[in-house]
Amino acid sequence: MAKETTYAGKLGDWQRLLDSLTVNAPQLAHLEGTRSVLATQLAQALKVSQEQVANTATKQELSQQLRKLMVEGDRLATLLRSAVKQHFGVRAEKLTEFGVQPFRGRAPRKGDPGQVEIQKPAPPAAADPAR
Repeated sequence: MAKETTYAGKLGDWQRLLDSLTVNAPQLAHLEGTRSVLATQLAQALKVSQEQVANTATKQELSQQLRKLMVEGDRLATLLRSAVKQHFGVRAEKLTEFGVQPFRGRAPRKGDPGQVEIQKPAPPAAADPAR
């Protein structure tokens, strides 16, 4: 017989052993004390296992509630930051207190900082008169 490694498997194994010991109680009277201790352990283990299952379900429900609260909280925080930005203006350094980065202008391009180079299309090549 394979050795049980899961809790559920072990609890089932204990229950089968206790059933066998109960059926053969007259021949195994000297094991009655140990059998009753195992029966108590089994009852406590089943109770704790049931509590664990209930707590897992509760944990899942609480996780779903927390996820919903976090989404709604993120929406409200974004709304409040936008309202603060509108109130103080997009360039106000005061925005940093609210976790909003103020607009400080665009970084200059590499090269000539004052001039923007516009490329003109090349003129069409004239027809070659030598042809």
